[in-house]
Amino acid sequence: MRVDLRSLVLTLGCLAGPVAFAQAPETKPDPWAPIRFMAGAWRGTASGEPGEGTAVRRYEFILQDRFLHERNTSTFPPQAKNKAGEVHEHWGFFSYDKKRKTLLFRQFHQESFVVTYAFNPALSTPAKLVFDSEAFENIPSTWKARETYERISADEFTETFEVAQADKPFAIYSRNHFRRERP
Repeated sequence: MRVDLRSLVLTLGCLAGPVAFAQAPETKPDPWAPIRFMAGAWRGTASGEPGEGTAVRRYEFILQDRFLHERNTSTFPPQAKNKAGEVHEHWGFFSYDKKRKTLLFRQFHQESFVVTYAFNPALSTPAKLVFDSEAFENIPSTWKARETYERISADEFTETFEVAQADKPFAIYSRNHFRRERP
């Protein structure tokens, strides 16, 4: 029995093709990819309007990995810039808005103000994530705010918080430099 080489190749190709396609898993883009590196415990320095201090932060995925929860405590000892010193706490929640196909970030501050931010892809890069304010609670709506995260490495990033009134340019209010804590 003589086998036609062309027929054999075509037959094997037809059999292998569906198997190869069946085995290739469908990969969906990970909406959390830009901020997934944040998960974990962080410690760092804080500087800005309140003075010089330290910051402790933890990011944890919660509620079946549908939200990234941030808990922050910044401590500023008494100093010339801030005679009484202060301890600032805030909590934040990152979420993914499927309808808008973007990350949102809500920050709840001990001073009772709440800021809702949206990811700004025009100003962001893989190493620099920019979130611009969309809404405020308990402060005038004429304000605007921006959170910028710059990833230095898998274990180090900076956060810059900027504010502005109405049509004025942003000014840096505080800047934090974090390093991942090891267990």
